[in-house]
Amino acid sequence: MPDQRTSLRERVASELPYLRRYARAISGSQTLGDAAVREMLEAIIADPEMLGPDGASRLNLFRVFHRIWNPMHAVNIADGLISHLPVKTREAMLLTMVEGFSCAQSAEILSASEDQVRDMIDSAREQLQAQLRASVMIIEDEAIIAMHLRKIVVSLGNTVAGVARTRDEAVAMAKDVLPDLILADISLADGSSGIDAVKDILGEFSVPVIFITAFPQRLLTGERPEPTYLITKPFEPETVTATIWQALLVHRERQPGLAAA
Repeated sequence: MPDQRTSLRERVASELPYLRRYARAISGSQTLGDAAVREMLEAIIADPEMLGPDGASRLNLFRVFHRIWNPMHAVNIADGLISHLPVKTREAMLLTMVEGFSCAQSAEILSASEDQVRDMIDSAREQLQAQLRASVMIIEDEAIIAMHLRKIVVSLGNTVAGVARTRDEAVAMAKDVLPDLILADISLADGSSGIDAVKDILGEFSVPVIFITAFPQRLLTGERPEPTYLITKPFEPETVTATIWQALLVHRERQPGLAAA
């Protein structure tokens, strides 16, 4: 059976980084998300027929994941914001806005109707935009992309604490403005690394970080700690919007005092 196991892993390997991204986002934890994906992979190795006649397509992998995924494993604090946003609503928002599935595909994945998916997305928009206001710092050396991100951040009712172009500038700025959220590129103006900048910042205080890169595979290798939130360039505003909401939501759930802010 080792040959069959290897063959199946090869077939699904190209989609696993994105499934891990999604699993981490809905669970609010890299550990829980990765464990759920491993459980799914073990299940389809044991029973490849779970994938159906179309095999290891992206849609099928997400569909099988949701047959196995237990929503009770998601971050869920009774007094926090998530208690007002059902897990199914969060899933519908992420499947459509972040993972790029259509409403019809998301409905199939979630075993729901298209109307239900649309209603959940509308509900998420209304609730999250009203409750999640934040000071956002941007680490990005390309002026046009930084301006685009600034526009998205402000359109959600948030403020931009500043834009940094290098590692040193980012670390100094973060200490000064203490942002609620960071959007970070990887390759910066002076050849420094956004990853190193974020490591330095997280050594000082806790803040959710969304990495934005044209090469997500460089971060989603499974060989080292990976970012919970990752957006691929070129990005759609809807993707940035949904990920900002999710990152703030989960971070504030972990700090109940912030949930009422």
